[in-house]
Amino acid sequence: MNSPSISARWRRLDLKLIGWLTVIWMLLWSGLTWGNLFSGLVVALILCLVFPLPAVELDLRLRPVGILRLACYLLYDMVASSAVVTRHALSRRHLPAAVVRVPLRCRTDLMIAATAVAVSSVPGGALVEVNGTTATLYLHVYDAEAPGAVTRARHDVWQLEALVVRAFGTREEIARVSTDPPDPADPDGTEPGRP
Repeated sequence: MNSPSISARWRRLDLKLIGWLTVIWMLLWSGLTWGNLFSGLVVALILCLVFPLPAVELDLRLRPVGILRLACYLLYDMVASSAVVTRHALSRRHLPAAVVRVPLRCRTDLMIAATAVAVSSVPGGALVEVNGTTATLYLHVYDAEAPGAVTRARHDVWQLEALVVRAFGTREEIARVSTDPPDPADPDGTEPGRP
């Protein structure tokens, strides 16, 4: 029998997950009552026993200075980007758009996802697709015909990637984002003409 036994499942129960599922259950049922609390706990336990999550090793480091830099950058970028998007919306000009391929330097799923979330949280930075196997983001860029718009969009993503990794990444990931970004024209990340 390949499925874990009931006793193994009981040992793997994640109390934080059960707590969050219970809170979500109570929010869905509009309030904190004893009935909602009890039924939420029962539903959360059943879900965790029937659909156990695999054990996940998170290589996550919390670096306070990096987190502060990332938060300050995101706050500034949100305000600045909101002003630019508002100005373009009020001008009523047609802005040609493009989808831009941005290869990332980080390789772990957690850092790729964190970078994607950070990019999509900024107004004007619409994320179209995330390819985790190639560590590539596809970003919708408006006013793509403006001089340097595509290059600037890529550099903004790479700067945000570096800030995210320096806030939460391992030393290996930090060393990786300290190198030059890959050539976006080369889909393999290798130099043209080389195997």
